[in-house]
Amino acid sequence: MRIDLHTHSTASDGTDTPAGLVAAAARAGLAVVAITDHDTTAGWAEAAAALPPGLRLIRGAELSCMSPDGRGGQCSVHLLAYLYDPDADAVVSAHARSRAERRERFRRIAGSMAADGLPIDADTLLGALPPGATPGRPHLAMALVRAGVASTVDEAFARFLNDRGRYYLPSSRTPVLEAIGMVRAAGGVTVLAHPFAHRRGPTVTGSVIAELAAAGLDGVEVDHPDHDDETRAKLRGLAGELGLVVTGSSDYHGTNKTVYLGQESTAPEMLEAIADRASGAEILGCV
Repeated sequence: MRIDLHTHSTASDGTDTPAGLVAAAARAGLAVVAITDHDTTAGWAEAAAALPPGLRLIRGAELSCMSPDGRGGQCSVHLLAYLYDPDADAVVSAHARSRAERRERFRRIAGSMAADGLPIDADTLLGALPPGATPGRPHLAMALVRAGVASTVDEAFARFLNDRGRYYLPSSRTPVLEAIGMVRAAGGVTVLAHPFAHRRGPTVTGSVIAELAAAGLDGVEVDHPDHDDETRAKLRGLAGELGLVVTGSSDYHGTNKTVYLGQESTAPEMLEAIADRASGAEILGCV
């Protein structure tokens, strides 16, 4: 049984529509897939309506958060939230606030790029997004690729959109403890995404993960394309000490990344643990 618990669609920064995502998951031979777009549930209904026979769907999101880094500072973290009630008041407010802030940040970055002569128009790009979708830098990178300014999304990030570049703007993020509490109150389960992916930037320490576990964090994403063998072993040991669920996921974004669906997988017993802890929504599809 192959289970992939971290994927993205066009509801955020993936290139597959939600319907296309579940179709691709079925073709890849997955038994279970989670749709986890950034700070939105906009793709849930379409993915559920298009769910092929034999594939089960976990509805979730990837929440952008801030956390103490364990070294006296702060760093950004991503929190995977599964099977929560999307109509819970706190969830609706948080998603709406995050999308509004992302759209404003997107417009400011796009405006700076356009002022420098790059072929970027915020209104055009935002108008092409599905309703409720979350805009982000990958959409700007894809626009540069379409215009021939860059050959790949990775090149566009390296030249224009990385965190140290001319067009970077910091984003406003929810405190991670607040997000954990919000998802828990909505009947959901939280897993810290790629917590030791150092090449992405600053990460938290193991002591911070222990503090988050004490506050209600349910699991950690161990098997991820950005974790090497040593990192996975360290995280797996920490999860065992803390009693955390261990997941594995591709972090699939369609053609925006080279990873493929099912590249990493979650053990069935870990999926059962997630399902047992959740009360906000059910896994869709037949066993």
